[in-house]
Order: sequence, then structure tokens, then C-alpha cells
Amino acid sequence: MSALPELLLEKHVKYVVELPKQLHTFEHWVSEHLRVSGMYWGLSALCIAGKETELNHEELAQFLTSCQHSNGGFGGSIGHDPHLLYTLSAVQVLTILGRLDAINVEAAIAYVVSRQLIDGSFTGDQWGEVDTRFSYCALSCLRLLNAMDRVNVASAVEFVLKCQNWDGGFGVTPGAESHSGQIFCCVGALAVAGALDRVDQDRLGWWLAERQVKDGGLNGRPEKKSDVCYSWWVLSSLAMLKRLHWIDSEALLGFILRCQDEEGGGFSDKPGNMADVFHTFFALAGLSLLGYTGGPTLRAINPMYAMPEETIRALGLC
Repeated sequence: MSALPELLLEKHVKYVVELPKQLHTFEHWVSEHLRVSGMYWGLSALCIAGKETELNHEELAQFLTSCQHSNGGFGGSIGHDPHLLYTLSAVQVLTILGRLDAINVEAAIAYVVSRQLIDGSFTGDQWGEVDTRFSYCALSCLRLLNAMDRVNVASAVEFVLKCQNWDGGFGVTPGAESHSGQIFCCVGALAVAGALDRVDQDRLGWWLAERQVKDGGLNGRPEKKSDVCYSWWVLSSLAMLKRLHWIDSEALLGFILRCQDEEGGGFSDKPGNMADVFHTFFALAGLSLLGYTGGPTLRAINPMYAMPEETIRALGLC
């Protein structure tokens, strides 16, 4: 077997640190709606690299404070509508920074609670879209804020279970196609709720293991190409199911490392494509879950919360 490519960690750190400086680029403005999520991806990538102090934590906290609405929810950037996706990202970042004191925590809890419907599902925002991503966002957010008792956890679990398919996977809603990203959300939601024993873990683990393709990478659905972000969605789910050993880790390591931008830093979805902070975080997270030891030391990430293991342990959540 050929030697694995070198992990160019210093270049990846530099890539993430310089992203906030690109204020005059087209890419910066067309991704404005993802600013809060970008902070989460970037900070978390630096945490894995052990370089989180490279960002100004006070500036991050101040920006996130400006993204909170009077109803407690957070928008993707200043002036953007509140949504559960960005509310979770904001809470994750502030939890990592130890700066939850910068926001109205009680209002944030109330916003998340207000999104639950009578069938146990959650809407992402006031417009009413239901998706199992939002079930994960809500339960994870409330667990981080120590407020799980504020929603009907039992009905939330039952809704997620209704989204499981005959093949063992999960979709966005009952009857929807199984997808690796949704499986992470559903497995994560069930794990946060203490209900992971309600699924057939061997059947689900088999579906996830089948996502590895010939180039060593993982895909999101059958017959699709590999994408480095599934190094997180699939691996984290397998880790929660205690079946991480069901895939060829050496082949996956090689695929992830081939997705590096060797000149400018960062990771892309596939070898040779343009790097972005989303794939950079999930590539490093995948390497961390695989226990990469071929170069610079990577910190552990918690597969359930997608946050630094040390942060989750400090909160007593594992």
C-alpha cells in the first residue's frame, strides 16, 4: 500500500484564520447567510488543530450577540431571520468559547421550545418546514443549555423513529429517502435523547458501511460519488453505533488527505476541487475520528455533538 499523503495542518490553520479577512471578495458576500455556521466550522477546525486561540474570541462573541433576535433565535448573519440551524451553531460556538453569558440564554431556550409541533417534530423557523435536521438541532441545543425538560422528548424520539426506512437509514421526513446526513441527525438526536437502543444498529451500521466506494471515500446515498464531508456524517454515526471498525479506515484516510489544497490550504469535497471551510472542518473531524497519527496531533471530537471532546467532558455530557 502506498504511503499516505502528509497532513499539511499549518496550511489549513492559516487558510481558516485568513477567511475573516476576505471582506472584499465575491465569495464572502454570497455566503453571508452562512456567516454563523462558518464561524462554527472555522472555530471547530481550529480546535481540532489545537489552534483555536488564533481567532479573536471576543469578536466572535460580539458578532453572535448581534445575530440574536428578540424571540431568542439566531440568524445566519446580522439582520437575517432566525432559524434553528444557526441557533445551534451560535450556541455551539459560545459554548466552546465559554461565553454563553454574552447572549440571552433563556430567550434562546424559549425559541427552540417554540419550534416543536404536536407530533414531536420541529420546524426550522416560522415558515413551518419540518426536517429531521431540526430535531437534532433542537435536542442538541437544549442539551447544551441544560433544558431538555422544556420539550416533549418522548414525542421527539417517536417522530425521528418514524423517519427510519426499511433499509435501516433515515430521511428528512417519514417515507423520505435514506441519506447519510440525515442519518447523523437522527442517530445524534436519538443519542442525545438517550434512545439509541430503539434502532436496529446492525442494519443501520451495514447501510453506513456500504457508503464506502472504490476511491476510499464515502458517499451520501447509493450510486453517488464520494465527498469528504461524509467522512463526518457517516463516521460519526458509526462511532455513535460503536461500529467505526466496519469501514476501511486506511483507504478513507488516503481519500481525505488527497482532498487537501497543497498550496493554499483547506480541504475540498473531492481531490482537485476548490477548498472551503465547510469541507475543511469535516475533513479534519473525520481524521480525528479515525485517530489519525501520521503527522501533527489532532484533538478528539465528540461524534454526538460535533464539538471538541474536552468541551463536552467539561459539561459532563459524556
